Amino acid sequence: MPAAPDFPPAPDQVRIRRALVSVSDKTGLVDAARVLAEMGVELVSTGGTRKAIADAGLAVKDISELTGFPEMMDGRVKTLHPVVHGGLLGVRDAPEHKRAMDEHGIGAIDLVYVNLYPFESTVAAGADYETAVENIDIGGPAMIRSAAKNHGYVAVCTEPSDVAEVLEALKADGATSLDLRKRLAARAYARTAAYDAAISGWFAAQLGEDAPRRMSIAGELAQTMRYGENPHQKAAFYRFPNPRTGVATARQLQGKELSYNNINDTDAAFELIAEFAPEAGPACAIIKHANPCGVATGATLAEAYARALACDPTSAFGGIVALNSKLDAATAQQVLEVFTEVVIAPDADEDAVALFRKKKNVRLLVTGGLPDPREPGVTFKSVSGGFLVQSRDDARLTPADLKVVTKRAPTDAEVRDMLFAFTIAKHVKSNAIVYAKAGQTLGVGAGQMNRKDSARIAALRAADFGLDLTGSACASEAFFPFADGLIQAADAGCTAVIQPGGSVRDEEVIAAADERGLAMVFTGVRVFRH
Repeated sequence: MPAAPDFPPAPDQVRIRRALVSVSDKTGLVDAARVLAEMGVELVSTGGTRKAIADAGLAVKDISELTGFPEMMDGRVKTLHPVVHGGLLGVRDAPEHKRAMDEHGIGAIDLVYVNLYPFESTVAAGADYETAVENIDIGGPAMIRSAAKNHGYVAVCTEPSDVAEVLEALKADGATSLDLRKRLAARAYARTAAYDAAISGWFAAQLGEDAPRRMSIAGELAQTMRYGENPHQKAAFYRFPNPRTGVATARQLQGKELSYNNINDTDAAFELIAEFAPEAGPACAIIKHANPCGVATGATLAEAYARALACDPTSAFGGIVALNSKLDAATAQQVLEVFTEVVIAPDADEDAVALFRKKKNVRLLVTGGLPDPREPGVTFKSVSGGFLVQSRDDARLTPADLKVVTKRAPTDAEVRDMLFAFTIAKHVKSNAIVYAKAGQTLGVGAGQMNRKDSARIAALRAADFGLDLTGSACASEAFFPFADGLIQAADAGCTAVIQPGGSVRDEEVIAAADERGLAMVFTGVRVFRH
C-alpha cells in the first residue's frame, strides 16, 4: 500500500478565500453565495449554478476562466481538469505540492459545495435507460472525493445543512476548524457511497441480476434513538432513497418519539393491513411484538377494530393498531379506551385527531396511502459477518390457486375464511397457526417450535376470550409434517384447513382430515416468517 507522505500537520483553522459551487438542487444557493461574497470569498461556478448566482447580482467566475477550456460534450466535461483537482488536492504546506501549484498556476480551492445530478429521483420518476444514464454525475463525485481527501485544508459540502454549518463557523471564527472539516469529509464520502450504491443497484436491476457480485445498502439518517431493542443497545433509524410507503414516509401528527421497537412493530402492522384494499371494506390489525394478536374486517372501521380487539384484548394492551382507511372519530374513541402505543392509518379526520390530542403520548401516524403488497423489492437481515437478502414475500392467493385434496370440498364461505386466515398467517412468526371465521381472527398461535403447539395455543387463546372455533378455518403457513397438528385444529372445532402441502406425510394428513369430515386445500406456496 502507498505510504503516507511526510506532510506537515494540517492547520486547525483555515480561512476560505475561494469557493467552487456547482449544484443541481439550488435550494438556498443564492443566500449562501451572498453570505460568502460578503465575506470576501471568490466564487467559482458552472453552468446553471453560475447563472443563478450572477442573476442575483453577485460576482462569480465561470470554471472555464480557471481551466482555459469551455464546457464540452453536453456538459460532461467541465471540472475534470488539473487546475480544479490540483486546487482541491494540493497540500498547501507541503513544499513539493506548493511548487507544483505555483508552477502550473493552480490556485487553492478552500470550499466545495456540490450536490449531485438527481439520479435517484430520476429513476424513481420512471425515466428510461438513456435518461437515467445521463443523470449519472461524474465530475461532482470526483470533486467531492478530492475535497474530502484533502480535508486538512478543504471544507466540502453536499447539502444545504452542510453549508449552513460552514457559514456559522465562518461568522463565529472567520475560518473552518479541522474537526468540522473532518465531519464534512465523512458525510461527503457517505453521500458518494450512497450515490454509487443507487447506481449499481439500478444497473443490477436493469441486467436482471438478483445477486450481483457486490451489493451496497445506503440510507439517510431519519432518527437517532434513546436505545434499541433493549436499553443497553444503541439504535438509529435510516430511510432508503424513495422509500416504500409506510413508517419511513409517515407523518407523525402527535405523540412521543417512536422507539426502535415501535418502528419495528408498526412496520409489521402496516405491511399486514396493506393486504386489505380499502375498496374491499374497512380492516384493522392489532400487533404486539411484530405478531398479529387480532385482525378483522367490518362494515365500519369501528366495527373492524372491535372485532380485531375481541381476538386477544389482553395482548392488545400496549400494542400497535393499523387501519386500512381514514381514521374517524368513532374508531378513535374506541382505540383510546385501550392503552395503545401507536396508531397508523392512511389518513385521519379532524375529529379523530382532536380526540387523540387528549392522549398526548399516543403516537398517531398518517401515511397518505398503503404500500402495494405485490410491489417487488428486497428485504435484508443481518447475520454475523454479513447479511441475507431475499425478495419481498408478495405471495397472494385467489380461489383458483387452491387445490382441494380431501373428499369434501370447501363451501364458498370456507374458501373466504381460509384465504383470510392464510393472509394473516403470512404475517405471523413461524410456526404459525391462525383460526378465522367471517373476516375475523379467532385465535393466533405464533413462533412455536412445533406446529401442534401453535394449534393448541391458538385454540386456548380463543377459549380464553370466549370465541367459538366451531366452523372456523385453520391456516398453517407451512405444511403439517404430522397429522397431530391438524387433529389438534379439528378437535378445536375448525372445519376447513388451508396449508401449502408438500410433506412426505401428506397422505397421512389428508386421511386424518377425511376421517373428521374436514375440507382441506393445498396452496403450493409456503409463507414462513422467522
